[in-house]
Amino acid sequence: MHFSLKNLIAFLLLIAAATNAQTVSVLHEKKTNPSDLEVSGALTGLPTDSVRYITREELLAMPQVTYTPSGDTNFSGPTRIRGVRLEDLERALSVSPSSEMVVAVCDDEYRANYPQSYLAAHHPVLVLEINGKPPSGWPKDAQEHKFDMGPYMVSNPKFVPGFKIHSYVEEPQIPWGVVRIEFRDEKTVFDAIAPRGLFAQDREVQNGFSIAKQNCFRCHNSGREGGQKSGLTWDVLSQLARFSPKDFAAYIHSPINRYAKAQMPGFPEYDEATLAALTSYFQTFSKQAKP
Repeated sequence: MHFSLKNLIAFLLLIAAATNAQTVSVLHEKKTNPSDLEVSGALTGLPTDSVRYITREELLAMPQVTYTPSGDTNFSGPTRIRGVRLEDLERALSVSPSSEMVVAVCDDEYRANYPQSYLAAHHPVLVLEINGKPPSGWPKDAQEHKFDMGPYMVSNPKFVPGFKIHSYVEEPQIPWGVVRIEFRDEKTVFDAIAPRGLFAQDREVQNGFSIAKQNCFRCHNSGREGGQKSGLTWDVLSQLARFSPKDFAAYIHSPINRYAKAQMPGFPEYDEATLAALTSYFQTFSKQAKP
């Protein structure tokens, strides 16, 4: 059979459309099992911010990677991981896989953000099996609570930090208790916490922004964006940074000493330059306000 170039392109587009339709068909409108993964945001063939579900069995039918992680503090001793790369999940489900950011949301509203730069550098994986076992056979979390780490978690095959700012070193984004994956426009999400005002482009402000995007934003929210785990919003942190910089720095070093119910771990390793960068950054949200 002879194909002209025009017909060949049309044929390839038809195949692509059929593939996309088949991909969307695996998503379900309702949750049928506690192990179903919720997916939302920019989903192919659906209105923006639609919510759908994909079963564990359907995830296991997708292309899998198997590896022994390196530098993952959720595990002690040799551990064999099987799962789906977030990049592959994004390609299968997202409208714009080359520009959307993947967000992993946990059952306590902790959020781990995976911009395109992180995906390309570290290739994080949605974990489906640990040592050949489903979530019911997974080890407990490494912290003192010993919680179950399912139904899903994210791991990196081999994490090598890609940047260092003062005493802050890029951290692996390895949440457990993941219940939802979102595909979001990266610029929209990070614009919610972009520094404000005349000092927004100052080097130290931008340094603080880079740290806050990867660390603080996991638990603290700015409106609908960011983690909802903490009761302290971006506005509260900005006011603390402006009116009481010493208390702001003390909170970062040892939260529980400032707030008895704080769940946030302390960061005593942050030096003065790191704290100054974070303080300068958070102050940009309230410098325009009258004392």
